[in-house]
Amino acid sequence: MTKTPKFSRIVEALPPTVPFVPPEEMERQFGRKVILRLGANESSFGLSPKARAAMEQAAEESYLYGDATSHELRTKLAARLGIGTQHLVIGSGIDELLGLIARAFLDPGSGVTTSEGGYPTFNYHVEGYGGVLHTVPYRSDFYNDLDGLARSARETRSRLVYLANPDNPTGTFYTADEIARFRKQLPSDCLLILDEAYVEFAPEDQIYPIDPDDPQVIRTRTFSKAYGMAGARIGYAIAHPEIVQVFEKIRNHFGVNRMAQAGAAAALEDVEFLRQVVQGVKKGRQEYEELARKTGVRAIPSHTNFVAIDAGSKENAQALLEALWKQGVFVRAPQAAPLHRCIRVTIGTPEERRQFAAVFEKIMQTSPTS
Repeated sequence: MTKTPKFSRIVEALPPTVPFVPPEEMERQFGRKVILRLGANESSFGLSPKARAAMEQAAEESYLYGDATSHELRTKLAARLGIGTQHLVIGSGIDELLGLIARAFLDPGSGVTTSEGGYPTFNYHVEGYGGVLHTVPYRSDFYNDLDGLARSARETRSRLVYLANPDNPTGTFYTADEIARFRKQLPSDCLLILDEAYVEFAPEDQIYPIDPDDPQVIRTRTFSKAYGMAGARIGYAIAHPEIVQVFEKIRNHFGVNRMAQAGAAAALEDVEFLRQVVQGVKKGRQEYEELARKTGVRAIPSHTNFVAIDAGSKENAQALLEALWKQGVFVRAPQAAPLHRCIRVTIGTPEERRQFAAVFEKIMQTSPTS
């Protein structure tokens, strides 16, 4: 009998899991169609007309590989950010870049510190490369515990510390001064991963300044959220040139397709479209906050394109999640305390928000959330 080849010890020990169950799979499993897709923080505002036109043109050349160096996009990004192209690496979304970081810096058994209940794809990559996760609970006010994260990094001698800012799944945000203080608490040989997927929605004057020559900070950003290109899968990391050179040894050089590169480069030029999206999301956050107050629950102040709504208990949050799903509304709920009291809802278009509010208010009139 032919035997299956042995897997690596690291892979053999992993549970059969994925970070997120996609809504399409939920539809197949439950036989229910998604009416309002508000659980993945995609942009309901779509993508820039300039990006769309560039991608349509690039589609005609899709028989060709994309530029393995992403030269045009890196050049435009560097100019926009005021850094050199040697500080940038392009990947197929932040998820791929987090995998590169884990692969580049972790040996089997290396310690990594992150928030308990934070972005699960980072944990997925850490465990996939043999790292050991050390988690710190969120504070009772749903903020990342910066002091706790720094303390864990020191006590466990972590190689990496992961922080999403603005945060996913809470939407909370730390200012530049607060991040600077946190940065100083970390061990000198510890690398800070700043996941800034939602940075376009944060106050520009309060964002932690970019120092591309700091060898102990890597920042990851994406075109999936504010730019509306989640399906194109494209993001970038800002890092010290020596780190970028190491990524060049291991990255998938043809992993970012022509259409994604063309769309991202064009999207950077459409400043007015981005401004409109940011303003539309801001208005939507205000509407969700008012909806929460009106129905007797609380919205956590957000600096992202979603709002986390505190239902008061894990049981209430699960009841809300299930009631919404029965109405075809796809949202998500964190599982770790204290976040398990919340549901997380993407800021949709004005019409989507109207539909969500109608369903939410009806459910809250009959569901036990007290």
